[in-house]
Amino acid sequence: MEIKRGQVVKSIAGHDKGGFLVVMEVDPPCVLVCDGKHRPLERPKRKKTFHVAPTAEILPEAALQTNRQIRTALRLFKEERRQQSETEGNLSPERYGD
Repeated sequence: MEIKRGQVVKSIAGHDKGGFLVVMEVDPPCVLVCDGKHRPLERPKRKKTFHVAPTAEILPEAALQTNRQIRTALRLFKEERRQQSETEGNLSPERYGD
């Protein structure tokens, strides 16, 4: 799957392993990602593309303007993903200790 600006990706390596991030720029073989909190827009993280797992979710350009908008969009994405997992019976709610 090709990675695009605004796409939500899951980190599969590094200190942020398991966390969701938003792609701000694609510069093969790397991407610049941020989450609006630990990695704000002012300090995006440069990660190799094989250290992230793309999701099908692509955020609109309007949701990428501020750190607050990015945090909100990622929080909604995580909640939606959690609800889908719970309804499918794949994961127990205790697993998410946010």
